Amino acid sequence: MNLERIPNEEKLQLCRRYYLGGFAFLPFLWLVNVMWFFKEAFLKPAYTEQPQLKSYVKKSAMGLLLWVAVLTTWITIFQHFRARWGEVGDYLSFTIPLGTA
Repeated sequence: MNLERIPNEEKLQLCRRYYLGGFAFLPFLWLVNVMWFFKEAFLKPAYTEQPQLKSYVKKSAMGLLLWVAVLTTWITIFQHFRARWGEVGDYLSFTIPLGTA
């Protein structure tokens, strides 16, 4: 998508949709939001919708970082303690690895 061809009002609406979509457990939308709109929000000359766009981009970045931190923590804990959790760890596993190493 070429953001140069879209009016500023539509950019703001699109950025807002991606920001709100991230709350539906879709943090990838926040990543896309930050990647697409960073230049528009912080590097382009000022325009009317830019403060709101900056806000959505900043909030998307914070939400993305929070998701990455939570997911990394969960993956680390799960891989470290899965064998100790016994049957519960097996139920949480998509594939059950052989052994406990």
